Amino acid sequence: MSTAESLRLEGSRSRLLTIGAVCRRLKAEFPDVSISKIRYLEGEGLVTPRRTQGGYRLFSEDDLERLQTILRLQRDEFLPLRVIREELAAGAAKARRKRATATLGEHDDDGVDVEDLCERAGVDPARARELEQFGLLEPPYTELDVEIAAVCERLARYGIAPRHLRAFRTAADREAGLLEALVLPSLRSRNPERRRAGLDDLRALTEAAQELSQLLLGRTVRRLAG
Repeated sequence: MSTAESLRLEGSRSRLLTIGAVCRRLKAEFPDVSISKIRYLEGEGLVTPRRTQGGYRLFSEDDLERLQTILRLQRDEFLPLRVIREELAAGAAKARRKRATATLGEHDDDGVDVEDLCERAGVDPARARELEQFGLLEPPYTELDVEIAAVCERLARYGIAPRHLRAFRTAADREAGLLEALVLPSLRSRNPERRRAGLDDLRALTEAAQELSQLLLGRTVRRLAG
């Protein structure tokens, strides 16, 4: 990547960093870190930067913090990558559950246009339209849609097309329908306190349902692994 292109990418999204910028920031604490090391950690599935349509890696501040955590665990606790991967997966799943429910009942004001979504998630407009067609993205886009598109793109690298992912949307709708039946009376209430209690219940139920889904999937794939 040319210097001009690197600067353009770094400046285009204040929250996103090129691999060179990430390496420079990490060197303050980890002098021996290199771009090759970051690429190696990516190849091991420990970090998954977004990609521009041109294929350039773009790292978020969360990616940077994740790399710092990985390097600290290697340096300070001498943990193997397998153990680090398991610990990070457990922590990331919990963070995603909380992030997905943090703004329940609030108006979404974090609108994202399609160009921003495509660049940050590393998808092209045609893929975004296809994801929308199968109900995986819902305009007007929000930050959650960016994350969903990025995960769908990761799955696409294994040959999983958007049409195959429709089952995930269907399962989510079924789970949401179950939760809705439990809390809808409270959410429809004109009593502010009862409505707040209903939203709290919905957050707790959603996090528990997500955790159960992940545990059941984990148990099933363990059987596949023998």
